[in-house]
Amino acid sequence: MAEERTTLRELLLPALAGAGGRRGKAAEAALRAAIRSGRLPARTRLPSSRDLAGQLGLARGTVTAIYEQLAAEGYLLSRHGSGTTVAPLGDLDHRPAPAPVQHPTWVFDLRPGLPALAAFPRAEWLGAERDALAAMTDAELGYPDPAGHSGLRTELAGYLGRVRAMPTSPEDIVITSGAAEALTLIAQVLYARGQRRVAVEDPSHREQAGLLAYHGLRPIGIPLDAHGVRVPELAVSDCSAVLVSAAHQFPLGMALSPDRRRALLDWAKASDGVVLEDDYDAEHRYDRPALGAIRALDPDRVLYLGSVSKVLVPALRIGWLVVPPAWRAELVEAKRQHDLGCSALPQAALAGLLRSGGYDRHLRRTRRLYRQRRDALLAALRTALPDWRPVGIAAGLHVVVRLPEGTDDAALQRTLARHGINAPALSGYAHSAAGRPFPGLVLGYGATPPDRLRAAVTTIARLHQPVP
Repeated sequence: MAEERTTLRELLLPALAGAGGRRGKAAEAALRAAIRSGRLPARTRLPSSRDLAGQLGLARGTVTAIYEQLAAEGYLLSRHGSGTTVAPLGDLDHRPAPAPVQHPTWVFDLRPGLPALAAFPRAEWLGAERDALAAMTDAELGYPDPAGHSGLRTELAGYLGRVRAMPTSPEDIVITSGAAEALTLIAQVLYARGQRRVAVEDPSHREQAGLLAYHGLRPIGIPLDAHGVRVPELAVSDCSAVLVSAAHQFPLGMALSPDRRRALLDWAKASDGVVLEDDYDAEHRYDRPALGAIRALDPDRVLYLGSVSKVLVPALRIGWLVVPPAWRAELVEAKRQHDLGCSALPQAALAGLLRSGGYDRHLRRTRRLYRQRRDALLAALRTALPDWRPVGIAAGLHVVVRLPEGTDDAALQRTLARHGINAPALSGYAHSAAGRPFPGLVLGYGATPPDRLRAAVTTIARLHQPVP
């Protein structure tokens, strides 16, 4: 027994070095790791709490709490009169802890779609969550309404009415875990209704097309021109649903023109189809007036997708659908079957942030921030790469840079990636040859400060035009 105690002491003492006031937590984590790794095999008898406390210089109550916690987790067995032993864990006996997911570490990460994560109003959000929790009734702590928290749907209806010129009732809204889940629910309902094809803009977000395909729908690319999606090609596509980013097309950046909007809705009526409006970053505009949502023109033919990912942060996973009455029951049931509904506390916190004006204040702050970052990127491009022409710069969190004709944008992306620069090629968003209007890079600037943007462009220029 003395040898076992000495071995256990040697296992745990290194973890306590430098742990400061958290020596008990450090000892608990080290003991758990020793059991999971097999260094302490099943049925190994452990010292009494008094003995181990003396060996490690901990309070006996601390060691007792460690034993109780690990017994509750299934790592230890404690029987009165028999002491404490390591529990048999089957395949876990020698299984290492799962490795953390590894993401590439970029010197400059210019992928589009990321907002300024450091600008997230942490203190204001914590206050909103604290206030929401204090105000929630006991009943609201049960399973949520799958359609979403009533307070959030009420606040969103008002927000969308004043910001997106879209008269909306709370009953029209379904809260989702981000826009991706919103699109997932739509895909499930389309499939259940017998649809097998859905039109998408070409070029457009490849992950959205992949999500639709995952749920059994075949994405059909519809080419674009300077006014947006070309409706005549849509009319002959044999699709009755089309996904568009009308306020700021992703990735090219144009807005769907008024004439094209009317033509799109005429197509929807004639084909008994629907328009899926992805309003992913319409709040971020700099050099053009706000554009209303298509749904305001025909609420019965348009399903509207939105989220907080570009205004606040993607980690919140809060999105919404604004749906026609004929779709509501099916989408709410699909949401209920998927996860029983989104967590009520973050929804209530967002409702409070909208109600207090905190959401709008944050949007005003970040709008100025993003304009400064966009302007820094454009100035750096003019100086270092004057033959690269930015397009789609009036709104959003990214620009498309048109490269000189004949440039292989995919090869340039690979070259930059080898040097730690994440700069996606425009051709990577194409669904067909028609979706490659010109060689380009899609550069996000929302998450990168101005000095880093200037350094990134300087590095790109050097790699693109190496000194002989």
